[in-house]
Amino acid sequence: MATVANPQPEREAAARARADVRAEAAQRARIAIIVHRGATLEDIYFLTPIAEVWREMGHQVSVVSGPGADIDADVSILHVDLTIVPDDHAAFARRFPIAINGKTADISKRRISRQIVRRGDGYDGPVIVKTDRNCGGVKEASLAAGSSLSARCALGLRRRLPWPYRPDLPTAQYRIFEAACRVPRAAWRNPAFIVERFLTERQGEFTCLRTWVFLGDRETHSLSLSREPIVKADNVLERIVLGEVPDGLRDMRRELGFDFGKFDYAIVDGRVVLYDANRTPTLGRFSPEEFMPRIKHLAEGLGAFL
Repeated sequence: MATVANPQPEREAAARARADVRAEAAQRARIAIIVHRGATLEDIYFLTPIAEVWREMGHQVSVVSGPGADIDADVSILHVDLTIVPDDHAAFARRFPIAINGKTADISKRRISRQIVRRGDGYDGPVIVKTDRNCGGVKEASLAAGSSLSARCALGLRRRLPWPYRPDLPTAQYRIFEAACRVPRAAWRNPAFIVERFLTERQGEFTCLRTWVFLGDRETHSLSLSREPIVKADNVLERIVLGEVPDGLRDMRRELGFDFGKFDYAIVDGRVVLYDANRTPTLGRFSPEEFMPRIKHLAEGLGAFL
């Protein structure tokens, strides 16, 4: 009687070989960090010290300024510090086998916010006027101004106008109103601005801001307390390390396509209120040395993609 060969050992050997290949790739990944054309990866970003940790781990990390470079990489990271990434930059990042944040080309407030107020929609509670663009729209305005002398002059003139007519507005200058009906008509009409319900989390006399920074399956989570109505790095009085993030926030991360970034949010009346989603988070007032334990922890999140 003929003997039927058992294919199981061969399958197991092939599976082990594939696992070895994946393990080797994980140990020595080639990573391309895609920044805007003409830009660099500055020290202010979380990703800068994370990249240094990756290099120490044996990975090859390159910073690529804009599309078109002839580069081989296993992983790309879309790290263009603009609210809406130019199409050619986003397409270039997605050409690599693994594209971290490849689905985050648009992080405008009109896309991420669930609390936008529209003129005449019947809501007349407290509101905040902020820019549709990330970080007050300052990056886009500066980029546009750099295109020519006339553009710089035009930007300078517009910035001298009353705030409802400006093309950008630093986050520290966002306007809060007791009722939507008090928002100037010009602000409603300015496409640079949005109006949101002013929803804040309070603990006694303090305003709360929760911050979730993540890369793959690694994350940090904290609560900042301030006496100011808008919590910013320079007015935080205390930071508290938190545990697990709410499931609703994880759902938002999946919907927005984020692999790496920072979400600022609050919990108001038992629900998650997302304020900001940022694919290029900065260290703020912290030095990389202060943040290093968390930086190393986040760097390990690369393994989730390899």
